[in-house]
Amino acid sequence: MIQVLVTLSDRLTQGLDRLAPEILPLLARLVFAGVLFGYFWSSALTKLGPGLLTPSVGAYAQIFPRALEAAGYDASQLGLWPRLVVLAGTWAEFVLPLMIVAGLLARLAALGMIGFVVVQSLTDVVGHGVTGAALGGWFDRVPDALIVDQRALWTMLLLVIVMLGAGGLSADRWLQSVRRKQPRGQKT
Repeated sequence: MIQVLVTLSDRLTQGLDRLAPEILPLLARLVFAGVLFGYFWSSALTKLGPGLLTPSVGAYAQIFPRALEAAGYDASQLGLWPRLVVLAGTWAEFVLPLMIVAGLLARLAALGMIGFVVVQSLTDVVGHGVTGAALGGWFDRVPDALIVDQRALWTMLLLVIVMLGAGGLSADRWLQSVRRKQPRGQKT
């Protein structure tokens, strides 16, 4: 009986095994677009000041909360390095999600987003003092903590893209097809 069930299961899932490398990355990008794209885009918008290269005070408050407080909430007292970090973080929140949704250099973009989520989480815990229920914990039967639970799911979603690429319907796949059509030795 067990052998019959295993054989039946194998037959039913063979098609899924063939489709998974194409469908899972596309679905991961779709879920990212539907669930996280707007979150990161909105967050990036709050960090822009009057110009594209001028971060808002809120950007410093989000990324360097303790340092900004120590500087009397005068971001000009923080120096060049914090400004560069804030600008890089702000633009990463714009550019990396766009690249993931488009499937352009998606593996690198997803890896960058994982790094971003790790830094974001550490900033929430160390800089903003998130603890307790908001921090959460695995295996605690409560799946809605902002840091441990949600960010683990975000990272898992991004890992699908890191491991499998962008999938069939992507800029990466289009670029691969263009490169394959070029005669050997010809550079673009």
